[in-house]
Amino acid sequence: MRSGPLLRRIMDAGPRAYGARGRRLKAAAAALCLTFASAGSVAAAEITLLALGDSLTHGYGLAQEEGFVPQLEAWLQARGHDVDVINAGVSGDTTRGGLSRLEWSLNPEVDAVIVELGGNDLLRGIDPAASKANLDAILTALDEKGLPALLTGLPAPGNYGAEWQQAFDAMYPDLAETHDALLYPNFLAGIGGLEDREAGRALMQSDGIHPNAQGVQKVVEGIGPKVEELIARARPQD
Repeated sequence: MRSGPLLRRIMDAGPRAYGARGRRLKAAAAALCLTFASAGSVAAAEITLLALGDSLTHGYGLAQEEGFVPQLEAWLQARGHDVDVINAGVSGDTTRGGLSRLEWSLNPEVDAVIVELGGNDLLRGIDPAASKANLDAILTALDEKGLPALLTGLPAPGNYGAEWQQAFDAMYPDLAETHDALLYPNFLAGIGGLEDREAGRALMQSDGIHPNAQGVQKVVEGIGPKVEELIARARPQD
């Protein structure tokens, strides 16, 4: 809509040229200018998400464009979200490692954070109390910065005993409730939730731990709606 020249003529002429009608036109033009300015600011409002995680976030064993972050960003953009997702995944990282690099991973543009940590704590049999303390410190730091968070978990196997398993599984919902964070209990739900085990294996790399490109697609489709909730929390409320 090429309204600029017309608005300028109305604003410049004003009541001197058109009397009472000019005053009405000038008021309408001012309102129109505000509307255009507001619409322009909304269109330019990009949301920046930081994905803080381990190899599942980093995209271990995959081409760059096949990893979780690029696929998630593409999925969100295809659904109309003006979003930039920063890959802060480090393969092999534990909750302690994620905490140690949180401050320098954040930048002023970050609007919200996906926290995907704990899988390597699980593999190493680290005390769930220590993992929980690290995640609690991460979420506390985000609270202090006013950044909404999405906490993702993984279900623990029974290898370390029922007590260890219960403590590990409980830490994610406990922390999400304490910090009013969004929760996605199983990062690999899109794969692990499949009833067909053969199909599930077909979505994993040969190590049986990391999803392949098709598996990542399933992961993104599963977690995507929850990330949209995170984006909604990150956007300024009217």
